[in-house]
Amino acid sequence: MALLLLHPGRIALAIFGALALFTAVLALAVHTGGQKRVRDIYRRALKERHRERQLLAATAFYVTFAVVRVLTHAIHAGRGPFHNIEMGGRHVHHLVFGILLLLIVGYGWLLQFGTDVRAPSPWPGRIMAVLYGMGAALTLDEFALWLNLSDVYWQRQGRASIDAVVLFGALLLMGVMGGPFLHALAREALRIGHKA
Repeated sequence: MALLLLHPGRIALAIFGALALFTAVLALAVHTGGQKRVRDIYRRALKERHRERQLLAATAFYVTFAVVRVLTHAIHAGRGPFHNIEMGGRHVHHLVFGILLLLIVGYGWLLQFGTDVRAPSPWPGRIMAVLYGMGAALTLDEFALWLNLSDVYWQRQGRASIDAVVLFGALLLMGVMGGPFLHALAREALRIGHKA
């Protein structure tokens, strides 16, 4: 039972949930000044579109990695409705979908879709950033497979170092990229708390 709780995907989801809850509590504290205030802080902290795209990509990366780890463990354990994807009797690894997403995003960026060059709206860039984060997570989750050219996902060399590096790296990246927004939100919550 304790081993089940220490599952890397569950740890990642718990950390993400704690960060999301912390952000929501700060936003709720600031919300007393109106919803527009939270939006203004977000826009001020992430005024450059590339910073927002970095935050979205890092968040999508982290969440996708955590969800994929939980799903692959459920499949491996034979739990739930999930199964491996097979075509013609051949197992299709999820890194294939990650590579396809990365190729789509790369080609889109070559066409300057989702960049600041031609887009008056930030939404194409946001969508491309999320797809990039998802593609990177799907691909890097099976890094050991393409490093060893062998399916070592469930073996020792396929787990320990990759889990630690990716989880820690993604968490740091989320903090660094979202740091200005979270810092501004906390400062505003403290300011409002001192007035009350």
